[in-house]
Amino acid sequence: MKAALEAIRQKIVVELQEAHDMQALENIRVKFLGKKGELTAILKQMGTLSAEERPVIGQLANDIRVFMEDHIAGRSAQLKDELTQQKMKAEKLDVTLPGKKNPIGKKHPLNIVLDEIKEIFLGMGFSIATGPEIELDYYNFEALNIPKDHPARDTQDTFYISDNVLLRTQTSPIQVRVMEKQKPPIRVLAPGRVYRSDAVDATHSPLFHQIEGLVVDKGITMADLKGTLEIFVKRLYGEDSVVRFRPHHFPFTEPSAELDCMCFNCHGKGCRLCKGEGWIEILGCGMVHPKVLSNCGIDPEVYSGFAFGMGLERVVMRRFNIDDMRLLYENDLRFLNQF
Repeated sequence: MKAALEAIRQKIVVELQEAHDMQALENIRVKFLGKKGELTAILKQMGTLSAEERPVIGQLANDIRVFMEDHIAGRSAQLKDELTQQKMKAEKLDVTLPGKKNPIGKKHPLNIVLDEIKEIFLGMGFSIATGPEIELDYYNFEALNIPKDHPARDTQDTFYISDNVLLRTQTSPIQVRVMEKQKPPIRVLAPGRVYRSDAVDATHSPLFHQIEGLVVDKGITMADLKGTLEIFVKRLYGEDSVVRFRPHHFPFTEPSAELDCMCFNCHGKGCRLCKGEGWIEILGCGMVHPKVLSNCGIDPEVYSGFAFGMGLERVVMRRFNIDDMRLLYENDLRFLNQF
């Protein structure tokens, strides 16, 4: 039995030197030290030994076990070090090689035009205002002079969360919230996402963007509204742009108007872009209705104001001659790389 144990000691030294990976090392450990290993098999025969021989063989077997475990651990550390060296050699970096350029993202066409519009109005003294997209019915409709039985609600297919909570259909609620918290003079621009239950097609989407503006102060007149919007159109479309105002109706403004810009493609002669009319509708506007001012705690006898609102997608589509709104949301790089 002593000879068998010594043979195992010599055998494992040889096999450890031939182990070149961690799997081979594990196989050796199982072969000699496992439940069915060679050392275990010899130890099972100790019952046949005399009482005097058992302590001697037991001590020798224990020494050989420790010897095996130490050599296996040493070889394991050696293999791990070799593997690390191989990885470092394979992953070395040649700092003299030219670098690889990462593709740089570009602004989305919606952001391009939105940023331009913001800059135009910031230059005229406006500040940017924001508000919640999940809105109360009061701010989205009632405070804007649109009570629950008003026919204007029929033209806005609204996503209702409950009877009193909805996804805002316009960014006008931001104006109401600003007027409640801030005393005149007020001059704000309110861009943001809005939601309406529209079917998706070339000109409609259940999610789109609006930009609304509000000015409230003493002595504000329709002339201030016209002058502001004329400057805006000329800055956006060019100094040779021509605008016109047409009477219209909105519940929250009185008087109300729609602003048209002479078609920059045909200059009023009529073409496919303007559908033969020579003019392109840009936005709706008007003087803030006295009831809206009163609802917000502003005395309409002292203060007056004007408001306007436009769809960002409509402006972008006309700016870049895009004929399908869906292109703005499909994230097709063939389309986006053009801007």
